[in-house]
Amino acid sequence: MRPRQLASQVLSFALVLSTAFMLWKGLSIAADSPSPIVVVLSGSMEPAFQRGDLLFLWNRSPDTKVGEIVVYNVAGMNIPIVHRVVRNHQGDLPGKKLLTKGDNNGADDVDLYARGQFYLDREKDVIGSVVGYIPFVGYVTIMLSEHPWMKTVMLGIMGLMVVLQRE
Repeated sequence: MRPRQLASQVLSFALVLSTAFMLWKGLSIAADSPSPIVVVLSGSMEPAFQRGDLLFLWNRSPDTKVGEIVVYNVAGMNIPIVHRVVRNHQGDLPGKKLLTKGDNNGADDVDLYARGQFYLDREKDVIGSVVGYIPFVGYVTIMLSEHPWMKTVMLGIMGLMVVLQRE
């Protein structure tokens, strides 16, 4: 393979990766969410959402109503949680305070929150409300996280495709 052809293929691959990154960042800005697309990793929201569903988030609405499905992060945990708002706390607390629960869970989420936390802060903890979904598309992500060797295989196949591609 000629060096010029190899350079062209490497640049094409870099262009694809940078385009995907720009689309992700554009979605993040439009949705006002650090993670505008998430995958359901457990069965806690069945029957509303199944494991592997791909969720689209929107975080531009200041009001969160009881019954709305939100995605939130807990301090010290890297995995976002998808659950339904079951109560809005008001009173003397500043800001919007929420209590959540998985549809398929017996108890509310207080045990999932950070130590000493009894509610979610809408501004600090919630990364978005679910506005749409595609069923089961996220299973690829689940498979890659549960079987790390698959990432290496997929990257190897992609690299081979770039190298062997002829224009």
